[in-house]
Amino acid sequence: MPLTVAFWSHALAATMFATLLLWRATAGVRHPGHRLLLAAFALTACWAWLEALSQGSIMARYAETARNLVWVSLLYSLSVRGDGRQHGVRLVYGAVSAVLGMQLVATTMLLLVPSAAVAQTAVILRITAAAGALVLVHNLYGQASPSSRSNIRFAMLALASIWAYDLNFYTVAYLAPSTADGLADWRGLAVLLAGPLFALGAQREDDWRIKLSRAATFQSLSLLSICAYFAVMAVLATVLKGAGGAWLQSLSAALLAAMVVAAMVLVPSQRARGWAKVKIAKHFFEHRYDYRLEWLRFTETLGDAGQDARPLGERVVKAFADILESPGGLLIERDVSGRTAVCALWNWSGRSPDETDMAADEAFWASLGGEGIIELTASGSGLVPNWLVTLDQAWVGIPLIHQGAAVGLVVIGAPDYRRALDWEDYDLLKTAGRQAASAFSEAQGQRALADAQRFEEFNRRFAFILHDIKNLASQLSLLARNAERHAENAEFRADMIATLKMSIGKMNGLLARLSPQASGRGQRIQPQPLRDILASAIANRRGAHDVRLLGDCSEWAVVDAAGLEQAVGHLVQNAVEATGGPSGVTVRVSRSGGGVAIAIADTGSGMDAEFVRNRLFQPFASTKDTGFGIGAFEAKGVIEAMGGRIAVDSRPGAGTTFTLHLRAAQAPSADQRDVA
Repeated sequence: MPLTVAFWSHALAATMFATLLLWRATAGVRHPGHRLLLAAFALTACWAWLEALSQGSIMARYAETARNLVWVSLLYSLSVRGDGRQHGVRLVYGAVSAVLGMQLVATTMLLLVPSAAVAQTAVILRITAAAGALVLVHNLYGQASPSSRSNIRFAMLALASIWAYDLNFYTVAYLAPSTADGLADWRGLAVLLAGPLFALGAQREDDWRIKLSRAATFQSLSLLSICAYFAVMAVLATVLKGAGGAWLQSLSAALLAAMVVAAMVLVPSQRARGWAKVKIAKHFFEHRYDYRLEWLRFTETLGDAGQDARPLGERVVKAFADILESPGGLLIERDVSGRTAVCALWNWSGRSPDETDMAADEAFWASLGGEGIIELTASGSGLVPNWLVTLDQAWVGIPLIHQGAAVGLVVIGAPDYRRALDWEDYDLLKTAGRQAASAFSEAQGQRALADAQRFEEFNRRFAFILHDIKNLASQLSLLARNAERHAENAEFRADMIATLKMSIGKMNGLLARLSPQASGRGQRIQPQPLRDILASAIANRRGAHDVRLLGDCSEWAVVDAAGLEQAVGHLVQNAVEATGGPSGVTVRVSRSGGGVAIAIADTGSGMDAEFVRNRLFQPFASTKDTGFGIGAFEAKGVIEAMGGRIAVDSRPGAGTTFTLHLRAAQAPSADQRDVA
């Protein structure tokens, strides 16, 4: 047997797929489609070896049909695992499988009753099977969600390249049989080149769990494209018959190369697919959306509150991103007090807006109650602020309106193909926005209620403690009175009385501070010098730590002295506990814009961004096992009551800096101090 190109290409392909078979057989994968993948590798290797030994033999044709049947079965397995309700897809798989079954019958008839008519029928069946298999690959990849496509991309591209070559080969064999020999010799090479793609795809075999997206599939487009290919090939074959077989063979090879290049460039391209979806939805469908499926998916995403589910904020962003086929977005929350902050990020790799800029745009937030969907452009429009227009990746802003007020704003990132929104988008997003706003407001109310319940429980438990302290104070008072009358040793009696009186004074002072009368006195917010307040706040917390007061401590600010001392004391105590050793804690005073900044910095363990964003300033959230999680929450409330704010810069392993931004005050002149 001569060692021809056909032999070597098919022999190498057989070796490649035998190697893939051995590799995956020892990989330890246990999902249901694994055995089908092994069978497909084995039959592909068998077919390639039979072609190498006897090109075009009956046994090779049987092996080719069996190979295709197993590959189609694997595609069906993936499709059913993605969504078992795709009855239409089952019919398509059944039709392709029926064609493959008819191939077996035609091959058997060709073996028993060889004739030209049977041979032509067999070729037509193989053309139909290759075309149908390409439709299956296209639809499975096209209907998979973006997260699933990356898992199957290489495997689908490999199958598409094999069946695309087969389609081209059998089409040429039917239209111009004498020119198909050259393409037959190189079939093994086409299969060989698909081997590395299968290897790349098989590495993610464990992740071949496809989640199908909206069932707006494009079978009609696929079938039209394949029919157009047949028509072009038929016309060209007829026109070029007189030009000789070499021209037709060269043209076929050129068309095959162009098709493979187009598949490798366009199939993985999200931008190209996005453009195609927009054009097809515009020209072939009455409505852009399947509203029933969109609404079911939206409500399911919002309501997926299981143990392993994402937080509600991320689910809201994802629900809107799925509607617009966007890669990600963020959610800006605005509570009843007017506090504005980014509360959720989903697949958002760009920068987040600054809280100071967001809070300053009161007119924008007030206008959202009457505004619709915001389509962001480079120039902006109306009251849309610059910080939102210039936000990286931002495409669409969706207000969450509840009872006429904006409780949040969902910012959706731009997809690869950025299209203009139309009335269907606006109507669907407005309706979904109201639903999301209701769910989000309900969650806010539940959090507030949960916080109130925790405070109630905390106060109830603390009331028992205060009751015990009050009883102890009464007992100590009685002991002191008895000691004054009955103690025999004068010096001991004096020391005991002094000690007991001091303890009584401390406990009565604690009771006085915790009484309702003390809590109702309110704050005295006025211009105050910072030096004495800060010195007093850190004096009792130095201990073995080096707490240093730095910067220009002669600054004045509009504060409540007791409240500021309390807030700084809490933060310095947290810094000392976080540092854990003799490392320094600094309190630095400086000017910041038109105000005064007090920065409390430590070199402790730090906190991650998720904890700072979502838990740091929530009551009862603490990174310490013995902490109540009240200090930072109370400090934030005190500073905001003075008209200030707290900023946090923390990184795990690099320490934390709390910066208190306060309103600056002018120090009084000497004459004013004398008058006071």
